[in-house]
Amino acid sequence: MPSDTAGSWTPVALSADLPLATVMPAWTPAGSIALWRSQSGRVSASSDRCPHRGMRLSHGFVRGEALSCIYHGWSYSPAGGCIRIPAHPDLVPPETIRVGVHKVEESDGVIWVATGEPAEQPPRFTDLVPLRSMTADADISAIESAAGSKAGADGLIHIAHSPWIRLLPTEQTDRTLIHVLIEQGRSPADRVTASRVAEAVRRQAESRQKEVA
Repeated sequence: MPSDTAGSWTPVALSADLPLATVMPAWTPAGSIALWRSQSGRVSASSDRCPHRGMRLSHGFVRGEALSCIYHGWSYSPAGGCIRIPAHPDLVPPETIRVGVHKVEESDGVIWVATGEPAEQPPRFTDLVPLRSMTADADISAIESAAGSKAGADGLIHIAHSPWIRLLPTEQTDRTLIHVLIEQGRSPADRVTASRVAEAVRRQAESRQKEVA
């Protein structure tokens, strides 16, 4: 995937995993984030700690166009500023109360979050459709070995014996998140097959990881 010394993109989730007005935890090389979609459909990525008491914002809730902490309900805009403190409803929160935010791009069913300032946009997968996400207790090299091919410049790994299936991995702290994509136009039966093939690659990768551990 595109990256340079100034920043990089991480494929943190599939669009289907983040319905309207929901929040979920996600991970980037800069640490954990709260990934959320507003009621209007906008996707935002906020740092995962409320500045009030340190509660994880990924445990919070979305109302309208704001992300709220589950502890005391402090609410934040997509730009990171605090916009409401329920205990003081008449107070306009000072601009100094804010959470960090990351640049987000959503395209072709994949949600990307930037660390730093990438020189390029994330890759496009216009001929592919997302199928599912899964995690593996293995690093990317073990996944490449199990799949029988190396990741390309776009981050995709082709499965050698099923080249119509692609894996889009991103390493986390102790595991690897894998997004499974398939070529457009595949049948429902192919989708089931792709899921099973991806799971078999995951098992092989985990087995190979144990061998080198």
